[in-house]
Amino acid sequence: MNAESLSDKTRFLSLVIQRLGRCSIDFKEKMDFIKKSKSDRGAHSAAGVLLLLQYTGDDPSSSTNKGEFIFQLIKRSLSVAQPGDLSCPGGLLHGILDPILTHLIATGIFPIFRGDPLKYAKMRDRETFMIMRLFLANAVRESWEETGLCPWNILFLGPLPSYSLFLFRRTIFPLVGFVKRKWDPCPSTEVETTVEIPLVSFFDENNYGLYNVETSTEVRTARERPKGFPCLIIRDAAGREEILWGATFYIIMNFFKIVFNLDIPDINSKRVIHRTLGPDYLTGYPDRY
Repeated sequence: MNAESLSDKTRFLSLVIQRLGRCSIDFKEKMDFIKKSKSDRGAHSAAGVLLLLQYTGDDPSSSTNKGEFIFQLIKRSLSVAQPGDLSCPGGLLHGILDPILTHLIATGIFPIFRGDPLKYAKMRDRETFMIMRLFLANAVRESWEETGLCPWNILFLGPLPSYSLFLFRRTIFPLVGFVKRKWDPCPSTEVETTVEIPLVSFFDENNYGLYNVETSTEVRTARERPKGFPCLIIRDAAGREEILWGATFYIIMNFFKIVFNLDIPDINSKRVIHRTLGPDYLTGYPDRY
């Protein structure tokens, strides 16, 4: 399957569900580590995120105007950590709300977790299944709060391997969701805007670059990190650029590796973009919002 097949909605969704349903994930092991870290001074936290797919632009009355799949991401506002970065909607677990929403999903009140994705999830061990369902509830709640995406408009497709952040003692548990119907985002104060990235963009090697990150003393002493990161350079119709990098870039590339066996291309000769991260990158700029 290649980029051209992305216009085949039914076939592509079926492939995503099958590949994600059978992929190896480390949710149980990472949750065990997080629980054990609670007794340490450097306790880890856990967050669920939702990688949102939507099929847009198709015209049933036209034989030539086919639709395409896009990722729907958020651009973080100045009021939160990592301001200006593109990310999946999501956030930290809530000890009260998320277990309640997990129960509502389990009962079918929110028809999110059903069909083949549910069948594949139940084929995993019980603990992994329960963790998946908890983080799905967590990510759906956060998506609702951050963008106004209604839970009834989401269909769970499958999990992705976890990702641990460099600058934060936090592990991200990604889930992939399909947005069933067109909707108008209503961003919260944590979100500057929503950003759509066509999946076909990832098949063009010219869209990749190297994000060369310099860190201020305050950030560097928090935790050392490498300087160069592969990234995707996104251009909108007006020619403005957004940079997809870091955790969200790697989560999406895991998606492409699992579904298409697509690796990050060689970026040694690609465009280099420079950025300096100041101390407010860790906290946001609440006084400017």
